[in-house]
Amino acid sequence: MPNIVLFSGSSHQDLSQRVAERLGLELGKVVTKKFSNQETSVEIGESVRGEDVYIIQSGCGEINDNLMELLIMINACKIASSSRVTAVIPCFPYARQDKKDKVGEVLYFKNMFVSFLQLRVTSIADRLNVEFALIHKERKKANEVDRMVLVGDVKDRIAILVDDMADTCGTVCHAADKLVSAGATKVYAILTHGIFSGPAISRINNAAFEAVVVTNTIPQDEKMKNCPKIQVIDISMILAEAIRRTHNGESVSYLFSHVPL
Repeated sequence: MPNIVLFSGSSHQDLSQRVAERLGLELGKVVTKKFSNQETSVEIGESVRGEDVYIIQSGCGEINDNLMELLIMINACKIASSSRVTAVIPCFPYARQDKKDKVGEVLYFKNMFVSFLQLRVTSIADRLNVEFALIHKERKKANEVDRMVLVGDVKDRIAILVDDMADTCGTVCHAADKLVSAGATKVYAILTHGIFSGPAISRINNAAFEAVVVTNTIPQDEKMKNCPKIQVIDISMILAEAIRRTHNGESVSYLFSHVPL
């Protein structure tokens, strides 16, 4: 692909390498290091003048450091006269900051997100030609669910939980128990982002799940060693196709209904 340069930040170099291979590219040369006062330093090791630059940096690990690293890399490429810089962020950091209920505007955005997630679940159910149920949750504080209500019949059925992310996994494991108590024969979870912090791994190991399927927007190798229930779907083909389409001026929304293999 001419006039395109792909860089990787420090957060998820394995995913960046997979994307590069699918695009038939070599990752651009970049050196990141820390000054003695812990400020981040970035050195771009090749010319990006007039190039279409893409920087892959996921919101995981040392999130604040990685976010600052991304901003510095963007600035370095702009200063070096790149024609365009696009940040590719598989797991977007701070995305949960708008889920608090105390401000009317914030509640509006939360309701929009919940409605979108419900729409996604119904779309999956339609494609599989199966029925769907909803689990409504109410939090009294972060990472702690106050109340959970199941709407729908799961008795003598295999239940598949779909959610955007799992952090400490208290909610998703509570939901699994709720489904089993309601008569589900097996429970699986499909999650976009497996953050798995704190007691998450022990909770999954002790929960009723047959399997917990996540994407590799976040590195999962170490988590999989400690939890055989975790399975990972590679999304590098989707990111690579999104980059290719953006570079060529083609529709990216096409990918919403046509997933590349």
